Amino acid sequence: MATAGTLASSQVTEALLALEDAQASKKAQGYNELLDTILTTSTPDQLPSNLIAFVQSVLGDSVGIVTSRPLLASFVNKLASLPDADVKIAVGTEAIEALAPKVVSYEEQDSAIKLMLADSHEQNDDFTSSAKVLQQITLDSSQRHVTDDDKAKIWIRITRCYLEEDDPTNALSYLNRVKNVIYNVQDQPTKLQFQLSQARISDSQRNFLDASNSYLNLSLESLIDEDERLHALSAAIICAVLAPAGPKRARQLARLYKDDRTPQCDEFSILEKIFLDRVLSPEEVRAFAEKLQPHQMAKTADGSTVLDKAVLEHNLLGVSRLYSNIPVTNLGAMLGVDADRAEAYAAQMIEQGRLSGYIDQIDGLIHFSNEATNGEGFKSGVPSIGTRELRMWDANVQGLAEEVERVTTMIQTTHPEFYELKMGA
Repeated sequence: MATAGTLASSQVTEALLALEDAQASKKAQGYNELLDTILTTSTPDQLPSNLIAFVQSVLGDSVGIVTSRPLLASFVNKLASLPDADVKIAVGTEAIEALAPKVVSYEEQDSAIKLMLADSHEQNDDFTSSAKVLQQITLDSSQRHVTDDDKAKIWIRITRCYLEEDDPTNALSYLNRVKNVIYNVQDQPTKLQFQLSQARISDSQRNFLDASNSYLNLSLESLIDEDERLHALSAAIICAVLAPAGPKRARQLARLYKDDRTPQCDEFSILEKIFLDRVLSPEEVRAFAEKLQPHQMAKTADGSTVLDKAVLEHNLLGVSRLYSNIPVTNLGAMLGVDADRAEAYAAQMIEQGRLSGYIDQIDGLIHFSNEATNGEGFKSGVPSIGTRELRMWDANVQGLAEEVERVTTMIQTTHPEFYELKMGA
């Protein structure tokens, strides 16, 4: 039994039946007044069922489309203003189901309900459900014109929802849709969200060089707050550190190191050491690891983390700057790994053109040339002789030739008869 002043569900049902039989001219005002009564007098337990009954009545055959459209629009606005996300989800889900058979006639209202429902799911941190609701919005319609800006906003929002759930695969599929229309998009915030989503997807998929470049470009956008730009710059530094060592990363590190803003970032110290090819200590690596996100600490095929691999490759490059050659066992000790693993990393980097040198497995030595490569690697199966060794060979040959010439000149000066005899012969 309802208490005084409270409108029970049975009373709502009776009021709705009366409105369905009322004259068309009185229906709009009657429904609006009833909706206000439901919102102000229903108990929390009764509110969802009362609102569901209301929207089903509005969409019934007794109420014409001309009347029901503005009523439904008003209903969505008032429903969206409710603080309880669960109530909005329950009512919004039922409203979408009621609209499904006649959605062609109510596309604008249907989209508004789905956007409200997506907001409610995000309010509950349920981003997957939000994405699924947004996917149901009709964007290619003959009944209403949907601009590229509107399409991009929906697709970007779906992308961001999947990124919040750490699902870069689905996020990428909707980001690719945005790519088809982004050049027609005029809304600047949407463009910025597109750039940010690109960076986050590359980051999640461990394409750290691409992510670093995207974050860096985002940090240069003047429309973003200063704090957000510095945050993007920090993300660019972190991704650059995690990227595979080699010429491409070196160029990205140079861009970041020369940026006047990087000294303001906490990551500047490790950036400077990596840019200057200084070997990183375990303490520095542990301090840096505390700032990383879970996917940036994921295990690779050999059991090490992305950071472990990046640091090992960097330290290997640092060693190559200090030595012309080094025994494999000594290299492993310097890198903190066994000799076989050190040799495997060196071989992989040489093969990929990220380290210039060659491995002498007979003598157990790795020779470094200290010459930058073009990133295209070396021919498979052919040992790469470093440029330094070739220059040393040329210098020795030249020195020997000059010494022979000097001795010949001395013989000619001191013993001209012997010289003529030999040269003439």
